[in-house]
Amino acid sequence: MPTSILHDLKGLRVQVIHPPDQAGLALVEHLRRIGCSCETTWPLPDAISPSAVVVLVSIEQENRDKILSLFRPVQPSDPALVAVVTYEDPSTLQVVLECGALAVIERPIRPFGLLTNLTIARALWLERQNASKRIRKLERKLAGNNRILRAKNILMETQGLSEQDAYENIRRQAMAKRVPMDDLASAIINAHELLTYKDMRD
Repeated sequence: MPTSILHDLKGLRVQVIHPPDQAGLALVEHLRRIGCSCETTWPLPDAISPSAVVVLVSIEQENRDKILSLFRPVQPSDPALVAVVTYEDPSTLQVVLECGALAVIERPIRPFGLLTNLTIARALWLERQNASKRIRKLERKLAGNNRILRAKNILMETQGLSEQDAYENIRRQAMAKRVPMDDLASAIINAHELLTYKDMRD
């Protein structure tokens, strides 16, 4: 397990959604011993604490609908979710899967299992964040490429340029104005749409 992630557990803001029974008290005690900052909540809240980075929730069949409404749909920015279970029966595991838990802790609570699963959940959460950032970057790049393609088509249609000449025209203007090509492409598209709208009005 990466040292940076283990070190990151110190001071980690954790919300524990668990009845204040023996298992719940043991869970909070172990988390604080690890160095986590705990916020305890029970009964199930209507919303997750905005300061929580990790949420541990007790999975009970009678609370299935409320658990799913609390944690679904799963967003990349949501806290890492760790499920606390007593039985590994199919219905319990189905709730665990549906709510998007990244790790599972079994009762009775043991320090070793808690630390291991907390670290795994945190590592998977960080991977999810990085994947989300990469996806957003690719989406922005694709959107920019689409704008450049549309701007090229506008120049080809309105100025009779070849595809290569239209691309070079956009590139030269962008360099001269010191702006990204997709920004210049957006300006060309907006200007074309404005002129088209005026022609339609006239």
